[in-house]
Amino acid sequence: VQLQASGGGLVQAGDSLTLSCEVSDGSFRINNMGWYRQRPGDQRKLVAAVSIGGSESYVDSVKGRFFASRDNAKKILYLQMNNLKPEDTAVYYCNADPYYTWGPHSWGRGTQVTVSS
Repeated sequence: VQLQASGGGLVQAGDSLTLSCEVSDGSFRINNMGWYRQRPGDQRKLVAAVSIGGSESYVDSVKGRFFASRDNAKKILYLQMNNLKPEDTAVYYCNADPYYTWGPHSWGRGTQVTVSS
């Protein structure tokens, strides 16, 4: 499987960004999906998840600001990020939830999000 995240950039606090992740494998449609982020010096962590049926879940720090969605026909995962904060600065990745679904080497290239204060 190939996972290609895009849409990151350098923004100011309070701005919005929309990330996209294209998934090459058709099993996208039968897997829960997640957005993960890795801050400098920290481990990669799940911040948002979208189930096969479209149900969403978020960590508290992004709840109400981030919105994840999926297009099963196009095999694309989205993350709408609003009211961005400097602490959202990280490299963002997409993968299945749980992340080991497609194996330990499934992580694709992430996209850098940098939020200036």
